[in-house]
Amino acid sequence: MGVAILGVGTAVPRQSITQQEAAELAKTFSGLSHAEAHRLFTLYQRTQIQARGSVLLEAPDGSGPRQSFFPPAEDRTDRGPSTGQRMQRYAQEAAPLALAASQRALMVAGLTGSQISHLITVSCTGFVAPGVDIVLMKALKLVPTVSRTHVGFMGCHGALNGLRVASALVHADPDARVLLCAVELCSLHFSYGGDPEKAVVNALFADGAAACVAGSAAQAPTNAWRLAAAGSCLFPDSEDAMTWRIGDHGFEMTLSASIPVLLAAHLRPWLERWLGQNDLTLKQIQSWAIHPGGPRILSTVAAYLDLSDQAMAVSREVLAECGNMSSPTLLFILERLRLARARRPCVALGFGPGLVAEAVLFT
Repeated sequence: MGVAILGVGTAVPRQSITQQEAAELAKTFSGLSHAEAHRLFTLYQRTQIQARGSVLLEAPDGSGPRQSFFPPAEDRTDRGPSTGQRMQRYAQEAAPLALAASQRALMVAGLTGSQISHLITVSCTGFVAPGVDIVLMKALKLVPTVSRTHVGFMGCHGALNGLRVASALVHADPDARVLLCAVELCSLHFSYGGDPEKAVVNALFADGAAACVAGSAAQAPTNAWRLAAAGSCLFPDSEDAMTWRIGDHGFEMTLSASIPVLLAAHLRPWLERWLGQNDLTLKQIQSWAIHPGGPRILSTVAAYLDLSDQAMAVSREVLAECGNMSSPTLLFILERLRLARARRPCVALGFGPGLVAEAVLFT
């Protein structure tokens, strides 16, 4: 018995901002010197991102994007809102975005909320209970006995972890209908100051939500995408390459310059072994959903897996149009590949703190 994707839905905030506008706001928030601001604008341009959505943006009044959550830095020691204040905003904003994506996924799947047996939520940018899962249960009219699972704090590959859970649930119960929803409000964790590493994080991440419905392949259309396998690998001596910790003024991410080096050394050997266990080679993979952690990560993956520009096109499109939304991003890419009727087998690949690579094979 196989597991199939029955529907995918995505949602972004109503307001978005260009990278030029984002750089201007970052300069204002952080109280940067002229030299620091110049480096900041160059950094933002190099991300290859054109626009990003944020729940913190208000409707423009003709003078450009506005927001009131982050006040300008009073001095170099200012760190902005507390983590508690940021979590209060997460509690207000995460559920509506998650609901919009979930409603679209159910509509595409042709199902109602009452037909969902299991609910999986994914997020690494906020904590609240009762949380997004309870809001979804009530708004979508899920049955009160629906089984809930939360995948928390696993970073950009969190949706792949959620898909593995969904696959296990359907294998255990062929009648299961699983709704998975990933929602991230990365813009809540803007980091004040001139730290170059944190500036990279500020320049890349955005807000968004994506959902999918999974069920038995036996009851799905013949052309449905099927989850054939999932794999995971912790790269050796990589614990400091990517971190995600809770600070007093938001969650704090570090992205080391060693990440491309680690990918170059370990990604291809592991993928070749994993695909071999599924009777496939790299050359047999017809399409790829690579999480766009940033342009350098995409370039490194493409170089060491010998992937063409066409194979990377959708990942680059999503990065340019939406930014790095953390866990929902891969579902955005999968939605576009499905709508384009991309050839299969397809591999979805993401990276998170550890440094860990996660993959899902679709046939």
